[in-house]
Amino acid sequence: MTSDIQELPEIGEIVIATITKISDHGAYVTLDEYNKIQGFLHVSEIAPGWVRKVNKYVRQGEKKVLLVKKVESGRKEIDLSLKQISKDQRKKKLLDVKRFEKEQGILKNIQEKSELTTKQIEELEDKFLSKYDSVYDAMLNIAIKGNAEIDDLKLQKKVLTIIEDICSKMKLPSVELRGILEISNNGSNGVELIQKTLTEAENSKDAKIDITYLGAPRYRLSLLSQDFKTAEKSLKPILEKIEKNVKKQNGLYNFTREESIKTGEG
Repeated sequence: MTSDIQELPEIGEIVIATITKISDHGAYVTLDEYNKIQGFLHVSEIAPGWVRKVNKYVRQGEKKVLLVKKVESGRKEIDLSLKQISKDQRKKKLLDVKRFEKEQGILKNIQEKSELTTKQIEELEDKFLSKYDSVYDAMLNIAIKGNAEIDDLKLQKKVLTIIEDICSKMKLPSVELRGILEISNNGSNGVELIQKTLTEAENSKDAKIDITYLGAPRYRLSLLSQDFKTAEKSLKPILEKIEKNVKKQNGLYNFTREESIKTGEG
């Protein structure tokens, strides 16, 4: 005999909850991401200091970003906190939820246009998640780098065409990291070696790189990505490879960062 096991959040997790009932001692909520399981927000966890009236801070039907303080799986009791959520945590959680909803919209769009079954669209989602952290990250990478980015996923041609069409209409959030490369090589074929090294960097599969000649020995390197964290992660190995190649050829290398900029919004 088997029974469905109710998935529960973990202590320290940040969740979205809907206020269902208010009492003198706090507020009862349902957790939106956990099949509406019930939790409790004690009056002492609503705001710093003494809370005289709970409904001054939370209202029935309102959605709140809360921190999971305690979980008792046997009794399915979940204690939550509002006062321990920072502004940045709240903002990030709401952004994650917005992104998740956007992902579901994208998958539904693909399903309807390509006439995939529910099982097929779930398999497509699994393929995306086998390579990327999220469906949204997958779509961003395809939008930035083209369909060749997912050749290894072996998708149907009609599905690829639909994905390409959706990606072409996406408003891309993007950031640009910039810096000045100073590279020189006094060898007889030094210019050729430098050009080869920089061409390899521009052809990197891990990032969108553009290198502009400013006048010997200076070049401007620009890297575009969807966010600063991803950009920094991509830039480091590219610079390390350029430096390694230049020094291997007995050349001189230096990189000076310029101010990074945000070039778009999602």
